[in-house]
Amino acid sequence: MGPRAASARVTSARAALARVTSARVTSALARARAALVCAALAWAALALAASPAHAEGYRYWSFWQRERGADAWTYATQGPATARPGDGDTVGFRFAVSEDSRDAARPRGPADFKAICADTPAKDGAKRVAVVLDFGTAADAPDHRTPPKPRTECARVDEDASAADALAAVAKPLRYNSAALLCAIAGYPATGCGEQVDATSRGPSGGDGAEGGDGGHGGDTGDGGGGIPSAGLIGGLAAVVALGAAAVWQARRHQRR
Repeated sequence: MGPRAASARVTSARAALARVTSARVTSALARARAALVCAALAWAALALAASPAHAEGYRYWSFWQRERGADAWTYATQGPATARPGDGDTVGFRFAVSEDSRDAARPRGPADFKAICADTPAKDGAKRVAVVLDFGTAADAPDHRTPPKPRTECARVDEDASAADALAAVAKPLRYNSAALLCAIAGYPATGCGEQVDATSRGPSGGDGAEGGDGGHGGDTGDGGGGIPSAGLIGGLAAVVALGAAAVWQARRHQRR
């Protein structure tokens, strides 16, 4: 074989090797780009999943309890018809739009039993229960008008009376639906009962309005995700992005060789 033939074969071999290398690099770049695209799509999906949903709430009277000596409200685990507060206890009712018990707004205003029942003397065979009524804010009102101001009452009722009995003693007229759900206190609101409301269409109920008190939301102490992705999801997604970037770098490194 002559020098020219040998040179031609070498040139042909180099060209073939270049084509193979180029094909591999192109394939590697394609895989890297695909990985990055997948990572971007995953991040977009995660962001959408983390966005606050247009949650539905309910407009209703929530029921709260504060035992004698306690300094904070507790969301009642039973209805006012079955709850039986003791002498010296305080019960509260707050009208608001809430998604659930963790989101429910607490009654605002003073809730000290001694102050509320200072002018109501004790009586044998009876008990005194302080009642706090918070009619909520205009944002939660069915017609978005300013509701009645919060007020307190002292109910003196039989020793075995329920919270509903104490409420009826100081805040008539009460209105219930066919399922025994409390719909109105002191005639408020005039219509409606536990109707569903788009929670995103209302303003904040506000726990600390002008009435002061310890108002707020029942879920203030919850774990609260706040729509933020978990650290595990973020870490996993970051790993995908890093792998995709590494693949691109490796492919370009081979291309330079």
